[in-house]
Amino acid sequence: MDKVSFGYEDVPADEKTRRVRGVFSNVASRYDLMNDFMSAGMHRVWKNQFVRKLKPRAGQHIIDMAGGTGDIAFRIAERGAQVTVADINPEMLAVGRERAKARGLEGLLWAEENAEELSFPDQTFDAYTIAFGIRNVTHIDKALAEAHRVLRVGGHFLCLEFSTATWPGFKEIYDRYSHDVVPRIGRVVARDEESYRYLVESIRRFPDMPTFKRMIEQAGFAQVTVEPILGGAVAIHSGWKV
Repeated sequence: MDKVSFGYEDVPADEKTRRVRGVFSNVASRYDLMNDFMSAGMHRVWKNQFVRKLKPRAGQHIIDMAGGTGDIAFRIAERGAQVTVADINPEMLAVGRERAKARGLEGLLWAEENAEELSFPDQTFDAYTIAFGIRNVTHIDKALAEAHRVLRVGGHFLCLEFSTATWPGFKEIYDRYSHDVVPRIGRVVARDEESYRYLVESIRRFPDMPTFKRMIEQAGFAQVTVEPILGGAVAIHSGWKV
């Protein structure tokens, strides 16, 4: 039976998909607030850096995968690009639609999609972004293959994700904070300690920067680069379809 990681557990693939959906259904309404608490607001800086690297412009059509609450999509749309916000979780998409309405943002496309089996035709998009979502995909290799498929030739793949801190000293502090503090914040702020315990564990099980870089290359992307942030606690992986 196909086993994949769900935090520190190894579970059947279909069970991971179901449980991940449950996690994000539980935390959707407080997801962005929790991001502020967990990162001391730094996730906003990282996302700005991510979108600057993307360089979106008018006339482009970009898919933001696992982008339900709209944080990345809003930044891209402000630069004039057309954005399709895709997420497997309808509760996350509902939060994003409400946030877009409150901001008076129109023209965003919203789609309930599984990253491993996108419904879009080949060569639909000029860029594919995914921020803090790839580690929750059941089969990462399938999601990367789909990203490559739906991109046009010359299209840009860009991924922002937690990774493995390498700075001596900081790594130990970061590990202790994430394991001991983040679930407690989840209990108080989101009233869901277990979901945030999973999110921390999923970071630990995610491939390190060199390994994930190779996975992106194996999916067919060229000129793959890695930009570590905070010594690799967070990283931006970039690749191109040629």
